[in-house]
Amino acid sequence: MTDMLDLLVIGGGINGAGIARDAAGRGLSVMMVEKDDLAQGTSSRSGKLVHGGLRYLEYYEFRLVREALIEREVLLASAPHIIWPMRFVLPHSPQDRPAWLVRLGLFLYDHLGGRKRLPGTRTLDLRRDPEGQPIESRYTRGFEYSDCWVDDARLVALNALDAQEHGATILTRTAFVSARREKGIWLAEIMDVRSGVRQTVRARALVNAAGPWVKDVIGDVAGAHSTRNVRLVKGSHIITPKFWDGANAYLVQNHDKRVIFINPYEGDRALIGTTDIPYDGKPEDVAIGEDEIQYLLDAVNRYFKQKLRRSDVRHSFSGVRPLYDDGKGNPSAVTRDYVFDLDETGNAPLLNVFGGKITTFRKLAEHALQKLAPFFPLMGRDWTAEAHLPGGDIRDGDVTLFLERLAEEYPWLPRDLARYYARTYGTRVRVLLGETRDLSQLGVHFGGHFHEAEALYLMRHEWAETAEDILVRRTKHGLHLTAHEADAFARWFDLRQQRAA
Repeated sequence: MTDMLDLLVIGGGINGAGIARDAAGRGLSVMMVEKDDLAQGTSSRSGKLVHGGLRYLEYYEFRLVREALIEREVLLASAPHIIWPMRFVLPHSPQDRPAWLVRLGLFLYDHLGGRKRLPGTRTLDLRRDPEGQPIESRYTRGFEYSDCWVDDARLVALNALDAQEHGATILTRTAFVSARREKGIWLAEIMDVRSGVRQTVRARALVNAAGPWVKDVIGDVAGAHSTRNVRLVKGSHIITPKFWDGANAYLVQNHDKRVIFINPYEGDRALIGTTDIPYDGKPEDVAIGEDEIQYLLDAVNRYFKQKLRRSDVRHSFSGVRPLYDDGKGNPSAVTRDYVFDLDETGNAPLLNVFGGKITTFRKLAEHALQKLAPFFPLMGRDWTAEAHLPGGDIRDGDVTLFLERLAEEYPWLPRDLARYYARTYGTRVRVLLGETRDLSQLGVHFGGHFHEAEALYLMRHEWAETAEDILVRRTKHGLHLTAHEADAFARWFDLRQQRAA
């Protein structure tokens, strides 16, 4: 049995990692358990955006949009290496929303959140402005506005890393089994899924941040119940070759009033999504359907001169959004806001987290700790709004200037590889590179920007335990390696693990 913890956090997605980080930074003793890899569920399968949620204005979600817009700039300052501004072009379709309504929404979007760093909206003449070049000629008017890009899975990993550096224990591949209250203390059983070994953890409070599995966890807690429900909605994305020039993204309105993002991705690719489909299967079994693929292709082909075909879809992924069930029938209308359910029985609190989105994770975590404050009167104050995530302490948030300094420190490093390292690890790149003095010291080259030194760094510092952890979540190398290169890396990884055992 472990020493007494203040907080046991269940779930290693963005909300669980964010709560563990916030709590540890306040001086609480924290353990976070995740049954799979960090961000293996919903938190690595998002649209990769830190955004206010322009379309949520249509459902009068003003509080959520305002909070998300404020958080957009907080997060941009905290992790400028993995979060950066992006301009979105919205071609106007008169058959869908009227122009005045779109313009009003964009005006509110510009002003609700006290925008400071990002440029505002401008109107485009798609016949003349270069952003209109790939758009069908029948669309003559458009708008351009700002939001931010994020590497979602790395955002989770960096929160877990920061939690650990503030004293938290992070256990991946460790399942929550059950819990019961005993004399005002939680006795929770957890299991290492690799070995099957179980142990009992004592904690003063539990936080259930299991995302799509939130109700399953409640069912495994003796005496726990909740009147709240989670609505599972499947969102799918496809990845195709990038088919336009420029760094801007596009947002198009579909006939069903949904909006589809077409974003530049990994240099030469496009990330297109998302769908919104009610889902009642097991979250771990989610997969894209051919109907979803066609739906996304049709949305793109309605607006762009270059028509995409099924053969252009190189990759796809699906995630299950655990939305708080507010009773709305239309999946697109279900709130993206978060709701807490606090069970204070026996002075041993259980905090269940319903809903939430990537953009508001930090605020959600802060509100969660505020909910638990009466049980921990000596815990520290709110702190994350002014803090950097690991690697994000880049002077003035200027990654370009940081890249110049990196070139001076490691003059042998190829420019494109230095840029990749700066964008992925920020100032932590110095931990990865260490005392290396030439390219050969990075070890085996697996392909693209992927060298052995990076794999070893991720295994030592970021809980990477499988080749997939590295190729799919800690990095996106899996999109750039050939099948032969990916297989070679998997063999190298397995051999390394065998030797370590």
